[in-house]
Amino acid sequence: MVAIIKSTHSIRGVFYYNENKVKAGVAECIAVGNYPTDIHKMTDIMKLNRFIKRAELNENVKCNTLHISLNFDPSENHSKEKLIAIADSYMKKIGFGEQPYLVYQHNDTKHQHLHVVSINIEKDGKRIDLHNIGMRKSEPARKEIEEYFGLVKAEGRKKNEEFSLDPISVGSIQYGKIESKKAIFNVLNMVVNNYKYDSLAELNAVLKQYNVMADRGSENSRMFLAGGLVYHILNSDGKPVGVPIKASSFYTKPTLKFLEEKFKKNKVRSLSDKSKVKNAIDIALLRKPTMPLTELAKRLEKEGISTVFRKSSEGFLYGITYIDHTTKNVFNGSSLGKEYSAKAIEERCGLKVAGEEKRNQIFEKLPSKELLVEDLQYQKDSLTIPDLVKALDILMKAEYSSDYVPNQLKKKKKRKIYRGI
Repeated sequence: MVAIIKSTHSIRGVFYYNENKVKAGVAECIAVGNYPTDIHKMTDIMKLNRFIKRAELNENVKCNTLHISLNFDPSENHSKEKLIAIADSYMKKIGFGEQPYLVYQHNDTKHQHLHVVSINIEKDGKRIDLHNIGMRKSEPARKEIEEYFGLVKAEGRKKNEEFSLDPISVGSIQYGKIESKKAIFNVLNMVVNNYKYDSLAELNAVLKQYNVMADRGSENSRMFLAGGLVYHILNSDGKPVGVPIKASSFYTKPTLKFLEEKFKKNKVRSLSDKSKVKNAIDIALLRKPTMPLTELAKRLEKEGISTVFRKSSEGFLYGITYIDHTTKNVFNGSSLGKEYSAKAIEERCGLKVAGEEKRNQIFEKLPSKELLVEDLQYQKDSLTIPDLVKALDILMKAEYSSDYVPNQLKKKKKRKIYRGI
């Protein structure tokens, strides 16, 4: 048996992930623990409210939800009664025997597996410590259960045979293949809670990997001014299709206000996480200093890093983002250092046209104002004053002389002091 534990702040997100599987006919809620009535007499709201009431006993605990996956060898086929007994035994051994929990049997893979949902707030409001619970409690519990129930042992399994809780198992969304809101919810549930990003543009860099985009609307629109947010499904060309869905309509409420709190929290990143991406780029370029950008992307992909190139309609590169799927970090190139920005990467790949000429091409050929506004925040650390002036010229459609210098940067004339006799 392989046991995987993930903790999160969103009890609604985990609950509805499993309930949506039930409604799709690929899962069944087979047991409940410490609920006041029988499973067949409860509605979805009754199941969820049990968790919410517990969470309200200690609102200081942010990461209060436990999502457990118990996976069995493909050669095993256990009865429902035995699966329930295994789940109950496991919850007792990890210290959650007195907690409310729901047990779901999923039937969407070749191997039998259970999902268990619980909360770490006790009835007196105290918090159950989740730190290193996998090694401290789950591993000993797993070994004891394997012996007691005669299960196939997980020892010796290769890492690539282990199972994942990620709700996205089929890759990008294809419009029309699955109900839009459900498809977007599955992507958001995985990306929003697990990846580290400090701007909407960085979040979109990940979401677009799954053909989803968060959109505030144009700058002067009612939605933008009201702080609204919608989510689109994108087609193969990266264009929105179908009806956009309001952020507030999702159970997890991934609204702009919620995301802005995430942005603040993620401003400071681990230096080791940054170094990992920088080292991967350096090594990729060290082996072959002259290469097309697509080759660099392929090399980084092998290290678990996706590379997003932002180009104008004429094909000029003006931005680059790195997504490390191992540490779940999203980095704009310039935030790693100037040598990892779009301009520097082109030079390091041997593709860069001489300095000012290339920079002029980029800013003169940007596809739209909206795209420029979105990407200025990416380049804030590497932009020069001439670059910024050109960008403002595009945005405001104003005419500035080519030798314009802001007053703040003009050298102040030294006042001459005349000494009389």
